[in-house]
Amino acid sequence: MTEVAHDLASRHPHADLGSLPETIRIRAERALRTGDRIDRLIPPVLLDSPISLVGFWWGTAVGWLWGSLWSTGRVERRAGLWVFRGLPRWAFPRGGVCVGGCFLTGDTPLGEAVLRHEAVHKAQWRRYGFLMPLLYLLSGRDATRNRFEIAAGLVAGNYVRRRPR
Repeated sequence: MTEVAHDLASRHPHADLGSLPETIRIRAERALRTGDRIDRLIPPVLLDSPISLVGFWWGTAVGWLWGSLWSTGRVERRAGLWVFRGLPRWAFPRGGVCVGGCFLTGDTPLGEAVLRHEAVHKAQWRRYGFLMPLLYLLSGRDATRNRFEIAAGLVAGNYVRRRPR
């Protein structure tokens, strides 16, 4: 592993870059480096701060409201997240969405890997607060190029399969 790759892996331990197929790993490393450069442009008072905490709680309130409106399943506390189950398919993207401290999803069974992946998104919400929706949107819909999905773990999030050994 190169020094740059090792540095990325230490800053983004959940990314599990070594388990990705090479073409995806290269793309993922590039996205993480770009994200780190963007973070250096953000005023420090907006990251991991009282301001970002207000944004995290705002996101959690939005998640609670949306989940309460549409959830037909159990609401559980798992992996530090409020998990709202049974939402209609149109009410969330992909396999689910983390909004603040809430994970909104349908009826698909949730494994521990997915919950760990979503817990990383919760930590991202805590770090970025109000900036999280904008930064996520700017990272794009392709999970293999989206720094937030990469940092949470593409394999754990069921976006790619683990590289064969």
